[in-house]
Amino acid sequence: MKETIDPEVLGLTSSLAFDRRLAPQDIRASQAWARSLAQAGILTTEELREIDTGLAAIAGEISDGRFTFSPTDEDIHTAVERRLMETVGPLAGKLHTGRSRNDQVTTDLRLWLLDGMPNLKAALRELQSALLDRAQSDQEVVLPGFTHLQPAQPILLGHWWLSHFWALDRDHARLDGVRQRADVLPLGSAALAGTTYPIDRAALAADLGFGTASFNSLDAVSDRDFAAEFLFFAALTSIHLSRLAEGIILFSTPAFGFVEVGDVHATGSSLMPQKKNPDVFELARAKAGTLLGRLTGLLAMLKALPSAYDRDLQEDKVPVFEAYDTLTAYLPVLGGAIRALIVHPERIQAALTADLYATDLADYLVARGVAFRRAHELVGRAVRLAGERGQPLDRLSLTTLQALDKAFGEDVATVFDPRRSVARHAAFGGTAPEAVALQLELAHRTLSGESPRGEASRGEP
Repeated sequence: MKETIDPEVLGLTSSLAFDRRLAPQDIRASQAWARSLAQAGILTTEELREIDTGLAAIAGEISDGRFTFSPTDEDIHTAVERRLMETVGPLAGKLHTGRSRNDQVTTDLRLWLLDGMPNLKAALRELQSALLDRAQSDQEVVLPGFTHLQPAQPILLGHWWLSHFWALDRDHARLDGVRQRADVLPLGSAALAGTTYPIDRAALAADLGFGTASFNSLDAVSDRDFAAEFLFFAALTSIHLSRLAEGIILFSTPAFGFVEVGDVHATGSSLMPQKKNPDVFELARAKAGTLLGRLTGLLAMLKALPSAYDRDLQEDKVPVFEAYDTLTAYLPVLGGAIRALIVHPERIQAALTADLYATDLADYLVARGVAFRRAHELVGRAVRLAGERGQPLDRLSLTTLQALDKAFGEDVATVFDPRRSVARHAAFGGTAPEAVALQLELAHRTLSGESPRGEASRGEP
């Protein structure tokens, strides 16, 4: 006779603490499985009605908080089955005919993820909307652009906001790919070899809203690609959020002073009364590391598993739940914090130093017939000369510039104009006002559900 399992072992192996949130999906899948059993002649119409009614009652108990879990409930599946036994009696034992917790648990997790994706997609779109609104309102502000965190060239602030919009748009599209891979029914694969009962798995898939049924039972019970891909989506999205947050953190420091975090999204210091800390953005930056760790952990767990189901796979749910919870909690907060940012155009204007126009100066020489490599060399010499003299680049006299090359003309001073500089970058995707206006149009179309990707100019597919 089998001995009762050690309570400490039960405590270690139990997954009820986290998989109880799969209860709605477990009950829905069980109801669909009961219908399949009835179609296969395993359950009578009356038995199906009793089981379906019992499961619906359990769903109500869980939803209302009236469901009482037992210390012997190992997971949500056994908890529901135990309660069904209490509700309808021995008939409940028929429900598990032809299925295993191996195909049951991955079905539940897939359903849970598919159910949650619309909320996540909506949260992404709302943050994109906040970025788009900022790009619209800030599109006239000329900002120093940076590479290697060094001043590079002038860009429109609207262009900067949109750079983050398009990164999140790729995340939104990536989530559609995750949905496609999650939209496969494992139920009916049983423990590993497939069910022995005449279950119409195509009909079962349609009943539960899946696009198709899995092709291979061994693969179906062990496949967690959808979970890994979801965590990759979550990690990369959080990295994009972290980069956005880092930019705002830098721009809000006194050294930059370009933006100011709204009071309701900042915190003070317990010691220093002058502090206004961008905690919302700092925590967004930190969450990227956490979610990257969850992805790495799941991949490391999967890498050496043999075919079919292994108990290691119990570790798949917590990182998925945590990633989902993190993103759905943080995306709205970041959107609100971005909308509440205060932009200081005068501080941004003061940061538009003359060295930002060095590339424009080289292009000016190119327009006057100088080869670009030669122009690059001449401007480099001019920059060094200005540094040696302690002068801004735009204060070098025409005589000094012409001593470097006669191609410098009397109109060279027009190069040092932020509006003129950004206007010159008019190619599709550039920072010129008309190019940014087109980006704004494409972004609006994207949020409205259109797919303008691939357009190289207005109206051109």
